[in-house]
Amino acid sequence: MHVISRKALTEFWRIHPDAEAPLKTWFKVASRGSFRNLAELKQTFKSVDYVRAGGQGFYLFNIGGNKYRLVAAIHFNTQKLFIRHVLTHAQYDKNEWKR
Repeated sequence: MHVISRKALTEFWRIHPDAEAPLKTWFKVASRGSFRNLAELKQTFKSVDYVRAGGQGFYLFNIGGNKYRLVAAIHFNTQKLFIRHVLTHAQYDKNEWKR
């Protein structure tokens, strides 16, 4: 899976240093994986969820024991994962990312 873009992760962990190790692990696993659908994604990322927001579908990953959330758009047909947001759980709960 081609993860676009790692820059979002590095910018986030500069502000939240304790997120660096779990985000690096997530990136490594995601970029080495090949997933055809949500079911296959769940085999690797047990807590991933799919939600619809603003007319689009997003995949939500729990990071660092659910302390952080990563919101992504995934195109399984092209094997591309687009990181849309990396948030603290408190930021995620405000639902501003849905706009």
